[in-house]
Amino acid sequence: MDKKKLVKQILAIFGVVSFMVITNVFIFSVFTNRCINNTSSQMQAKSVEVDQYLPFAQETKIVKREYSDKLEGDLPVIDGAAALVPVFNSLVYSIYPESSVKYENGDFTKDSALQYHNTRGAFKGIVDGNCDIAFCAKPSDDQVKYGLDKGVELELTPIGREAFVFIVNKNNPVDGLTMEQLKQIYSGKVTNWKEVGGANRPINVVQRNQGSGSQTTLEKLFGKDIKQNFFGPLGASLGFSFRFYVEELTKHGHIKMLKLNDVYPSRENVQNESYPIVSNFYAVTRKGETNPNVQKVLDFVLSSLGQEIINETGYVSL
Repeated sequence: MDKKKLVKQILAIFGVVSFMVITNVFIFSVFTNRCINNTSSQMQAKSVEVDQYLPFAQETKIVKREYSDKLEGDLPVIDGAAALVPVFNSLVYSIYPESSVKYENGDFTKDSALQYHNTRGAFKGIVDGNCDIAFCAKPSDDQVKYGLDKGVELELTPIGREAFVFIVNKNNPVDGLTMEQLKQIYSGKVTNWKEVGGANRPINVVQRNQGSGSQTTLEKLFGKDIKQNFFGPLGASLGFSFRFYVEELTKHGHIKMLKLNDVYPSRENVQNESYPIVSNFYAVTRKGETNPNVQKVLDFVLSSLGQEIINETGYVSL
């Protein structure tokens, strides 16, 4: 065989193989990698595992505060967001009888006064009558509409404060952003970290599932038309969450919270509201609720002991 012809064939094969490898890497980076769980072990450890926060388990991570006046009679069914499981499970320990919480085979039974269906499920439960008090962030427009379409108006009682924070890899040279820079990033006008003082890398704009508390908060800030950077997965990510989730991770993990308008989201700056994005979280009920125990739960949450529990779970009291 002609040597030149053989070399051409080898080069052609090498070119095809190289093209396939590059194509597969690109597809994995841009598409496949978005569909798998690449959450760090630190973040996974922080994610709430309900069975570790059971109110009356022998070993539990809740805040235990004794309260003599336990509820009796028609007990309100409580549900809520993942981030607030430590809060409402601790409140249940203080004022609910132990017999009212039933947890079997990794889930709460249907007759348990304590449930867990996350933000979307809790709001749906309030409207559908399967839940009486939902501990959540502010509902999305769709969740409010779902209630109104079924003739149910939601009543929101503020019970604590939380900061909405933006997070990056700890090695990212950017330590802070302004609200205007965030607006430009989420509108697609700024797509590279070098435009905000960072490295020459695309900004990977991370988003959450529709209806989640954090995604709803992001959309209330910057609108629903969030622009995705096609080449973002090849760069460095900009994420978001509530401070509760990420504060400890900044000490032990691989991420850092960004300053906003040069203010860090510390507990003090959340309390005095100098941090730009401080929002309440709520006990959500049906307007016109007639069960007197619902009001008793709300009164307890707003009492000095209830607010102490909120502080000790890692949030900021009113």
